Amino acid sequence: MLIWDFHQMHHEPRPVDAAIGLGSHDLGVATHAAQLFRAGLFPVMVFSGGNSPTTAARFPRGEAVHYREHALELGVPPEAVLLEPKAANTGQNITLARDVLAAAGVHPTSVLLVSKPYMERRSYATARKMWPEVEVACASEPLEFDDYLKAIGDEKLVGDMLVGDLQRVIEYPKLGFAIEQGVPGGVSDAYTSLVRDGFTSRLIAS
Repeated sequence: MLIWDFHQMHHEPRPVDAAIGLGSHDLGVATHAAQLFRAGLFPVMVFSGGNSPTTAARFPRGEAVHYREHALELGVPPEAVLLEPKAANTGQNITLARDVLAAAGVHPTSVLLVSKPYMERRSYATARKMWPEVEVACASEPLEFDDYLKAIGDEKLVGDMLVGDLQRVIEYPKLGFAIEQGVPGGVSDAYTSLVRDGFTSRLIAS
């Protein structure tokens, strides 16, 4: 799927100073962050996120809290997992996680953003705007679109999220929230088609 592939940055995993696990409805973010920690790619991570309408029922104690609990269950030591439980958007994920790291005495020059697969491009653009002095890389579970749909179990939710994230990639640079990124014509056409088909619940007024 064009939009699915476009959302991913296709960065090669490499060692960094710290990771930020971006809160969402997808517990696979915490699973993948734990795998990357065990692979030795970073010594410390921050899980960031409060709640949103799409996550309140799934993660009643907040996205970051549930992510941290899951990472600990997977064997990540508690001292390696910091918590940022208040962020309500991606910009706050970045800036509040930066503050949590600084409070712990961690001042990274490179960070790995671990997110759901279709949030990579938007989170990268946001971090480059909000934290320009650090080197940013992205990672997500290596899943094909059909496999991700099966894992989440909600085709409408995933479709709405794909469309909503792409709209934000397009619109947020105009608002000063992210760096500009070009969108290929085929991706733009697919976006228009999905909007026409009703995948609109995550669109913002523009």
